[in-house]
Amino acid sequence: MFCACTLPRVIESKKPQTANETSPYASDVGRSMAEYEKIKAMCLQKRQLWEDPDFPATQASELYANPKFINETYDAFDVVTSILGDQWMRSCFGLLYLYKGLFFRVIPGDQQMDSDYAGIFRFRIWWCGKWMEVLVDDRLPTVHGRLAFMHCSESEQLWPALLEKAYAKMHGSYEALKYGNLHDGLVDLTGGITETIALSDMKDPMALYNLLQTTSLVTAYRVDHSITLIKSEIGYRIYHLEKVDTDGGYTHVVRLERPLAPGEVHFNHFVLDKHTWSSIIPSELARLTSISSGFWMLYKDFQKIFSRLEIVHVDGEAKQIETSLRDKQKWQIKSYQGRWMKGVSAGGCRNHADFFHMNPQIQLVISQHDNVYISLSQHCIMEPKVIGFSIYKLSKSLSESASPALFKKIKSSMNSQYTNSRQVSERCSLDVGTYLIIPTTFEPRQEGSFTLRVCSINPINMNVLDSLPKAIKPAIVKAPTEIISYSMELYESQFLQLSDEHKTINAFELQELLDRCLPNDYIKSCATIETCRQIVLSMENDHSGRITLAEFKDLIYSLKNWQDIFKMHSTEQKGVLRVERFRDALRDVGFVVPERALALLVLKYMRKDELLRFGDFVSAVLLLHRAFHMFFKNGSTYKNNFTLPEWLKLTLTF
Repeated sequence: MFCACTLPRVIESKKPQTANETSPYASDVGRSMAEYEKIKAMCLQKRQLWEDPDFPATQASELYANPKFINETYDAFDVVTSILGDQWMRSCFGLLYLYKGLFFRVIPGDQQMDSDYAGIFRFRIWWCGKWMEVLVDDRLPTVHGRLAFMHCSESEQLWPALLEKAYAKMHGSYEALKYGNLHDGLVDLTGGITETIALSDMKDPMALYNLLQTTSLVTAYRVDHSITLIKSEIGYRIYHLEKVDTDGGYTHVVRLERPLAPGEVHFNHFVLDKHTWSSIIPSELARLTSISSGFWMLYKDFQKIFSRLEIVHVDGEAKQIETSLRDKQKWQIKSYQGRWMKGVSAGGCRNHADFFHMNPQIQLVISQHDNVYISLSQHCIMEPKVIGFSIYKLSKSLSESASPALFKKIKSSMNSQYTNSRQVSERCSLDVGTYLIIPTTFEPRQEGSFTLRVCSINPINMNVLDSLPKAIKPAIVKAPTEIISYSMELYESQFLQLSDEHKTINAFELQELLDRCLPNDYIKSCATIETCRQIVLSMENDHSGRITLAEFKDLIYSLKNWQDIFKMHSTEQKGVLRVERFRDALRDVGFVVPERALALLVLKYMRKDELLRFGDFVSAVLLLHRAFHMFFKNGSTYKNNFTLPEWLKLTLTF
C-alpha cells in the first residue's frame, strides 16, 4: 500500500527555502549514491519505510493498492497537471519522455517497488552547473484522497509525482514551483543550454535541417489556433526534415511527435494544403504515411500552425546515452563556474565604468567563423539578481586580466539583455579572433555564484584571465638622505627619547612614538599594536624585533607615500577607501595581486560598512610586503614547494 501525505491546505506546509547559492538537499552523484544505498540498507534491516527529515510530509494516507514507479509496458503519456497549474513542468516531462536515454539519466530505472522496497527514491537534476542527486521519500501531498500535484491519471506510475517532489525539494517547497518556467525546467532536466527561435525567423527550411543534424533537442509550440488536433499545451518533438519530389518539383516536409494521451489515436500526417500534399509522388507518399509514430506535415503548413521552436543544445555525454542522437554532430560546450564577490569581482555592468574591469574576464579564441551560443546562469534561485554579459573583440590574446583603460578605449561587440532570470543566453555570430566575455550583475557589490557556458559546433579555446602576482616596485621606500623638515626633526627627537642604548625601538615603543607624532586620527589609525608588530617584522633584518632610526625614517617616508595613494583613490568619501578601489590602490603601491589573494585581503580587512580605513590599508600593504619579501629572499626554500600564488594564499590566510 502506497503512502502519501494529506494536506489540509492547497500548499504543503513546508516553508520556502531562503535565497541561497546551492540547495542543501542535494549532493554529487557519487556521494549521494553511497548515501542512498546506506539509507536503503538501514531501512530494510529495520523493516521500515524511509521518511525524509529534510523535506518532511505532514500526515500519512493510503492511496494506491498496486503502484509502479515506472511501467514501461504502458505506452500512453497520462501525466496531468496539478492545482499549481504548472503546465511548463508537464511539457518538460513530455520532452524527457520522448528521449528515453535522457529520461533514465534523470530517473534511474533500477528502482522498483518490490520486496526490497524501502520508500526511498533518487533522481538526478542539473543544478548550479553540475549533475546533483536528490533523495526523496514516497510520502506525497494529497487533497481529499487524491494526489494534489503532478501525477498519472490512469497508469498509477509514480515517477512524475516523485520527480516533481525532488524538484520541489531542490527549490525548498512545492509553492516555489509556481514561479518556474519552461526554460529553467528544460535546463534542469537535460543539463543543456536552451534557446528560443521564432519560426518567422526560420524561413529557410535548411536552417532547421542543419539544426537537426546536431545534438539539439528541438520542439515546436503552436500558436493559438482553432485546430484541435494539434495541442497547444505541450511541445512537439521534431524528428526529421526532408525534401520530397512532387509532380511540379519538390517540397519540404517535417516529421513531428508528441506523447499520446490515453485513448488518442495515432495519425501519420496532418495537412492544410491538400493540393501540395497530393502532388507528392506516390512512392514518397506511401513511405511517409507508413510510420508507426509521429506524423508528417508540409513545412509551409508547419510554419502556419507553429509559432516558435524551443531548443536544448546538449553535449557529447547526452549523445552517448541517447540512441537517437548517436549519429548527430555534437556540440562543444565549455564551462566556467565563478563568483561575484564584493571588492573583488562584483563590478556591475558597463554603466559603472570605474569598476567594470573587476568582473570575471573569460577569454574566447575562435579559430573559424562560427555561430556561438553563450549562456550565463546564476545559482541563486529564490532571490535572483539582474545579470547579463558583454563581449569585446581583442586585437590580440591576453595573458592576464585586461586593464581598466582597455574598456574605456574599445566598444563592446555585443551586450546581452539584463534580466533577473536564472539564465541569460545569446546566439552570436563570431569571426575568427579573440574575444573577452564579461559576466556581470547589473549593480556592483551584488554577490553570487554563476556558470558561464559557451556552445559551439567547432572546437573553441576558453580560459579565465587573472592578474599574475608580482611586486612591480618597492613598497617601503628609502627616505632621501637630504630630507630635512621640522616634522622629521620632531620624529627623530621623540625616537631618541624612547630608544634603547643601541638607538632602536620595539613594536610597543613604535606605537607610542606614532601616537605622539602622527598629526591626526586619520593617520593614527595605522598606529595599532598589531600594525606596529607588522612594521617591525617587515623592516628589521637581524631578528631582534627592533628597528633603527634610519628604518623609522624609511617608514615615515613610506607612510606619506601610502597616504597620498590612499587619498587619490578615496574619491567617494574622504578618509575611507571604497573596497572596489582596493586592488588599484595596491597596484599603485607596488603590488599586483590575483583574484584569490585579493579575496583573502578583502575578507581580512574590509569593515562592516564595506570600506577600509587608512590603518587597514597600511596593514594590507605590510602583509603583502612580508609575503613577497619572504618568498623571494628564501626562494630556494619556498619555490621548491610553492608557486607564488600558492604562497600568497598560505601567508594571507594567517
